[in-house]
Amino acid sequence: MEKLSITLPTEMVNVIKAEVEAGTFASTSEVLREAMRVWMRREEEHKERIAAIRARVQASLDDPRPSLTGEEIDEWLESLRSEQQ
Repeated sequence: MEKLSITLPTEMVNVIKAEVEAGTFASTSEVLREAMRVWMRREEEHKERIAAIRARVQASLDDPRPSLTGEEIDEWLESLRSEQQ
């Protein structure tokens, strides 16, 4: 373990102290460790979401099917509508 010195706004310090006094956490250090665990988990999930999005974009770019213009898509949709009527 490594000891750090940090500066927090009074309102954050009051919340930390209240949680310790209420018995939710054993110490201020435990509050901050839990906060870091939550933040690290959120950051990891964010990185995983970004990687998934990048993979989908790359799969789309690598798709061998020809790209269609907006006009071609409109024509295709219009032909589908005509077939349904």
